[in-house]
Amino acid sequence: MITPAGKKVLAQNPVRIDNAFLKNFEEFTDWIEQSKVRGTVDPGSSAEPGNTATEAVDLQRTPEDTLESASALLDAALRDELLALLQQISPIRFERVILNLLNAMGYGGGQLSTTALTKASADGGIDGVISEDALGLDAVYIQAKRYGPENTVGRPHIQQFIGSLTGESATKGVFVTTSDFSKEAREYIHKVQQRVVLINGQRLAQLMIRHGVGVRTRATYLVRSVDEDYFAEAAN
Repeated sequence: MITPAGKKVLAQNPVRIDNAFLKNFEEFTDWIEQSKVRGTVDPGSSAEPGNTATEAVDLQRTPEDTLESASALLDAALRDELLALLQQISPIRFERVILNLLNAMGYGGGQLSTTALTKASADGGIDGVISEDALGLDAVYIQAKRYGPENTVGRPHIQQFIGSLTGESATKGVFVTTSDFSKEAREYIHKVQQRVVLINGQRLAQLMIRHGVGVRTRATYLVRSVDEDYFAEAAN
């Protein structure tokens, strides 16, 4: 589900990110309150743009800090939106998204021809296979589960996946879910011979953003600084 912060960002479609925009988010207001406790903000002042309190806060933060905070908030909203959309697509489409992501991360040498979905009617606990490199010297087997945040993947699911890997004489696997893994599931993968990576919903969305899968760049902000070398050459 999209968080309230994510809905605010999507609804406002901001053209400018400043203190007036950031104060709509609890993370930013919490930081201001913490600054008051530390004495960097006058407790008697209100944290409105342009007043003494905000100026005191700004003395502690560079413009780059503000951009970084805003970027983190936007990414958090985008992660929530991606997870909501992943819950709506078909299971086959979800499995293809996972293969596309691994491909974008460099598996299969970046070639879509090195990926394959298994037949839904008889996948044997394996949803897809991707070559580890462009030469196809080793294969990575994939299990993908679309679960709600309240439905945690437990140890039995991982045990079943390990059994499927054993049946394929496979040594490497990736288990992906839109929810999360239980503590027992995470501990279990360290007791088996196969190398298995667990990717929960938050990490999945983060990887999709980082590798440009299912997202696009809407705007780019350049942060420029003085070229000291340029002026040093001019002085000589």
